[in-house]
Amino acid sequence: MAFAKWIGGFLGFITGGPLGALVGIVLGSLFEGGLDAVNGPDNYNNREYDDNDAYARYQRYREQQSYEGQRNSFLFSLLVLAAYIIRADGRVMHSEMNVLRNFLRQNFGEQAVSQGEDIVRKLFERQKQEGVGYRMTIRSACQQIAANMDYSQRLQLVSFLVMIAQADGSVVQAEITALRDVAASLGISAADVESLLNLRGSKNDLEAAYKVLGISPSATDDEVKAAYRQMALKHHPDRVSTLGDDVKRAAEKKFQEINDAKDKIYKARGL
Repeated sequence: MAFAKWIGGFLGFITGGPLGALVGIVLGSLFEGGLDAVNGPDNYNNREYDDNDAYARYQRYREQQSYEGQRNSFLFSLLVLAAYIIRADGRVMHSEMNVLRNFLRQNFGEQAVSQGEDIVRKLFERQKQEGVGYRMTIRSACQQIAANMDYSQRLQLVSFLVMIAQADGSVVQAEITALRDVAASLGISAADVESLLNLRGSKNDLEAAYKVLGISPSATDDEVKAAYRQMALKHHPDRVSTLGDDVKRAAEKKFQEINDAKDKIYKARGL
C-alpha cells in the first residue's frame, strides 16, 4: 500500500488494541500478514553476526526502527484523534482539513496529503457507522496512547487538536466537549487543556495570558513564576524531539506563545 512509503510498516506500540483495530480498518491488506512482514527486508531478528560491523549495522537498524515506531505511532494517533475532533460538531470544515493537509504536505510531501485524507475519510465513515458508540472507541484508543506515550508527547497531540479546532476562527461547544473528553482520556489535566485553548489570545489579552499559565490574576508574583516554570518544563520542545523536527517546531511555536503570555504578565506587574 502506498501509505507505507511515508508512515512505514513499523508502528511501534500500535500492534493491537483499539488503535491496532483502526489500523486494520483504514490500511487493510498492508497488515494482513502481520506487522513483522513489513518491519524490514533483511529480517535482522533471525540473523547471525560474524563480526562487529554486522552487529553495528543491526544496532543502527533497530535504533532507526525504534525511532520510526515512536514517530509513526504519534502520527497515526494524531490522524485518528484529528478525524474525531474535525467531525465533533457534525460538520467537516474546509479550514480544519487544511490544517491537517498542510501538516502532511510540509512534512511528508504532496503524496501524503491524498493518502492521509483517504485515511481520515475512512475514519469519518467508521464514526458514522458506530454512531455514539465511537466515543468509547476513541476513549479506549486514548487510554492505549496514554499507556505508551509520555505526558509531553500527549500534550503535543492535544495541542495539534486544539489548533485544528481553532482553524475556522472559533471553537464551538461540541468541539470543546470532545477536546476535553479526549484530553481526559489521555490523562491530560483540565488546566493544561484550558491553557492550550487560550494560547491564541495570550498576546493581546492579559486575562487570557493568566489562563495560559493556569493561574488567576490574584496569584502572587511567586505563584506566577512557579506556574511559568511548570508550564515551561511540560512544554519544552526538547521533550518531543524524538518525534521529529516537524513536531519539535510546532512545540517551539507553542513554547514561544507561553513565553509571550509570561512576558505580558511580567510587564503588567513590573517584574
